[in-house]
Amino acid sequence: MEDNGSLNPDNGTAGEHFNLRLFIAGSSPVSARAIKNIRDICEEFLKNRYTLEIIDAHQQPLLVRDENVTAIPMLIKKTPSPKKRLIGDFSNLEKVLIGLGIR
Repeated sequence: MEDNGSLNPDNGTAGEHFNLRLFIAGSSPVSARAIKNIRDICEEFLKNRYTLEIIDAHQQPLLVRDENVTAIPMLIKKTPSPKKRLIGDFSNLEKVLIGLGIR
């Protein structure tokens, strides 16, 4: 990836593709806020370097079980390693960036 001189908060993740799964519970206000917040963060800090899969826990209970989801909303960073789990509405930007390994 070419460096265009812009400020980039990456901490060794430049060029890596992030595979993310967001588990939500229907169309609740908390779920809607979590979706908006994580999409905004991804677009700002991972532009063109992420895949975000949004999974409604009510519609895919087997996937919830397989991924051992214990709270909702939950974001699972599958790649790059290490695998991480974040819980909440992702309104605390600094905590999310640290949790994803971006900072």
